[in-house]
Amino acid sequence: MNRLARFAGFGKHDEEQGDTAVLDRDVAVEHMEAEELREPIVAALRNVHDPEIPVNIYDLGLIYTIGIAPNGDVDIDMTLTAPACPVAGMMPIMVRDAVARVDGVGEVRVELVWDPPWGQENMSDEARLQLGLM
Repeated sequence: MNRLARFAGFGKHDEEQGDTAVLDRDVAVEHMEAEELREPIVAALRNVHDPEIPVNIYDLGLIYTIGIAPNGDVDIDMTLTAPACPVAGMMPIMVRDAVARVDGVGEVRVELVWDPPWGQENMSDEARLQLGLM
């Protein structure tokens, strides 16, 4: 055991009862259903912004699909406003990292797709209003 763990008291209770005490305890782990993860994932995606547009990528309509497996793995199909977008290499990584921080999410895979092409009709009304398009 390292010094920091000893200082924090990690394992102290276990040493008093012997090593088998750890094996005898039940550990409660909260299990979330796949669809319960959708709302926190969308909230995480709303924290990712295209640096050129002052609107989050979810309301811009850049996220096409969010697939959530029963084990918490997430598959996301997304696009960009244009194929020549300067952040094309970074945006999928930003999306993956944001979603991976959501409690209950397992592996995150982000696929950049170009079909169908993005258009302003993909944007939410809030995004259109924010950009002065309404």
